[in-house]
Amino acid sequence: MAMTTPRFALANPLSALLDKPASEFTRADLLKVIVSERIERVTFHYLAIDGKLKELTIPVTDLYHVDSILAEGERADGSSLFKGMVDMGLSDLYLVPVYRSAFFNPFDEGSLDLVCRYLDQEGAPASFTYDGILARAASRFRQASGLELKAMGELEFFLLTAPPDRSYPIEGGRGYHGSAPFSKSGPILHEMVRHIARVTGAVKYAHCENGVIDAVKSDRPEIAGRLAEQLEVEFATRPIEEAADDLVLGRWIIRNTAFRHGAIATFTPKLEEGVAGSGFHFHLELAKGERNVMRGPDGALSIEARKLIGGLCHHADSLTGFGNTVSSAYLRLVPHQEAPTRICWSDLNRSALIRVPLGWTGAAGLARRVNPAEKTQFVDERGGRQTVEIRSPDGSAMVHLTLAGIAMAADWAFSRDESLFRDARPLDLAEKLYVQGNIFADKELLGRLPELPASCVESSRVLLAKRDLYERGGVFPPSVIDYVARMLQAEDDEFMNKRLIGLSAHDRLHEIRKIMHKDLHKN
Repeated sequence: MAMTTPRFALANPLSALLDKPASEFTRADLLKVIVSERIERVTFHYLAIDGKLKELTIPVTDLYHVDSILAEGERADGSSLFKGMVDMGLSDLYLVPVYRSAFFNPFDEGSLDLVCRYLDQEGAPASFTYDGILARAASRFRQASGLELKAMGELEFFLLTAPPDRSYPIEGGRGYHGSAPFSKSGPILHEMVRHIARVTGAVKYAHCENGVIDAVKSDRPEIAGRLAEQLEVEFATRPIEEAADDLVLGRWIIRNTAFRHGAIATFTPKLEEGVAGSGFHFHLELAKGERNVMRGPDGALSIEARKLIGGLCHHADSLTGFGNTVSSAYLRLVPHQEAPTRICWSDLNRSALIRVPLGWTGAAGLARRVNPAEKTQFVDERGGRQTVEIRSPDGSAMVHLTLAGIAMAADWAFSRDESLFRDARPLDLAEKLYVQGNIFADKELLGRLPELPASCVESSRVLLAKRDLYERGGVFPPSVIDYVARMLQAEDDEFMNKRLIGLSAHDRLHEIRKIMHKDLHKN
């Protein structure tokens, strides 16, 4: 079917070339492009145990070879890609391309790239791979609720560049939505957005964030002395399997773009004491077909939305096992830093774990209020843009597993199995944990709210104690939960804050920087 929408400048060039949306790409389409565009290689991308994209390069030398690769995929060694999680005797996996993911590689002219799924020897999704876990979780929720769970992520990161001209400096902590000449990162950010938009079609917007460091102090030569500006790329809502792919590709593009400019992009949760940390917030939306169902006819949050919130509250402490995987995460999750420490939810409130942001409820036609000459009313046929935001994850998050965990939280909330609600019911939890105002200003309220873990080691204990929440229905294999728990325990950070308090101010700051900078490129 030919596309009926305009060909925008940042549309996927492959869609423009084939005159069809990516969702309709076929093998024949890709072969046609390979021939007409004289493609030299097909590159497969797939996620491994470390959370980073891997790649396999397949040179195009004859039609049969490339046709068979696109039709049946290629083999890979799962025991190397998921070392320690899979037995070497059962490690062969198929890498099978997802046609709708196809894109021209912005960093490798002559390459047609595709995201792959892992399939086992029977042709079924591999049980232990992150994409397979997310697919099972998403499918389980759809069956339980009849709804689609959509997500959009906020990728916050620091861009570190060589010290520039010191003119027009940004005052500390005031970089939010900064512009040139004060912000120096605009051209690189624009290039990142251009590539991500053309590859995924899923960028909502991008901007400068609060954090600015004139000259990073670190023992690591890679970053020492560099200017660091905090940036954000926010994605559009997509079904969670697509959202996960978009976000992983986004991180890959951000890092590659920075590298080509002699810069460094890091998603590490904390880069400097007293400077804003980098979160990885997820906005969540429930949809029936294409229609948002987060608000009821009266404009209030729907029962479905409140169930989702209850499920997130119920799973929040154990979700840190997937969303906060390094010690420096717990230097970010501290009071008064717009980062959550207690399990609660609120409207608009950035001190809460779960926030209900503005959703254009009861305030339609805003542009007409400031543009009197505009007479045409915008009609939103998708039921609005309301989301709920979970604010605990950070740049160390394992994207697919975090979203799979969120899907299991939603599945719990919509379950018809009454035995799951022995401790709490989702709507009761949502009612009990609603707060207003700054929770840190009300000591009595603060004392009543459940706490998030305070370290990776504590998070691992919570995850192991609540593993049944994720292993239900065979969604998360026990081997994956065990692997994540071991990874968290290896951080050995349970007494980190107590140890830091005992140091002199100079030694404490030096040690904090070592903790913050040891995981610059995790996941």
